[in-house]
Amino acid sequence: MYAYIRGKIISKNDSQLVIDNNGIGYLINCPFAISSELGLNGEETTVFVYQSVREDDISLYGFASAEQKEIFLKLITVSGIGPKVAHNICSTLTPEQIALAVMGNNVSILSSVKGLGKKTAEKIIIELRDKLKGQAKSSNTGASSSLITAASGKAGATAMGSVADDAIGALMVLDYKEQDAAEAVAAAYEEGITLEDLIKKALKIASGSKFS
Repeated sequence: MYAYIRGKIISKNDSQLVIDNNGIGYLINCPFAISSELGLNGEETTVFVYQSVREDDISLYGFASAEQKEIFLKLITVSGIGPKVAHNICSTLTPEQIALAVMGNNVSILSSVKGLGKKTAEKIIIELRDKLKGQAKSSNTGASSSLITAASGKAGATAMGSVADDAIGALMVLDYKEQDAAEAVAAAYEEGITLEDLIKKALKIASGSKFS
C-alpha cells in the first residue's frame, strides 16, 4: 500500500497524471481539479495516493493533501460508495465542505456533485454521522464537555455548545482525534462565529500538528 509518491510531473490531462519517481512512471487517477493543485509539468510534487485492488484492476487514486485522502477513506466506508464516486466527491468539494455537509446535515452540498443524487447524499451523511457517534462513544474522552467548560469564560457555554460540538465532529470526520479537535475548536472559537468559519479556523490550528 502506498502512502504518497514524490516525484516529477511528466504529464497530466483531465483525469490522470504521470509521476516519475526514480525512473518509474506512476499512472495516477487524478481529476484536473486535484492535479491543478499539484503543480505544472516538469515540477517536483508529492501526491498522496490510495491503491485500489480489484480482481480485474489495480489503480492509484491521487490527492493533493493528506486531509483530502483521509476524507476519501471515510467516504469509501459508506455502503455503495466506491473509489470512483468518492474520488469524484473529493475533486468537487473540499474536505471542509464535506465535513460541514455531514455535521450540518446539508444534503444540498453533497448533491451538488455531478452524478450524486439526493438519496446517496443522505446515505453518506447518515452513515458517516453514525460512525462518528460510535467513534466518540468508544473514545469516551469527554473532550467536548471539557471544551465547553474551559471556554465558558470566552462566551456562554450554552450558546457555544451546539456549534462547538458540530465543529469537533467535523474535525473528527477529517480523522482528527476528539481531544485534538476539541483543543483546536476551543482556540478558534469566538462569539457569533458560524460553524463553517469555526471549522476553517480550527483546521488551520489543528493541521499545524497533524501530518507534520
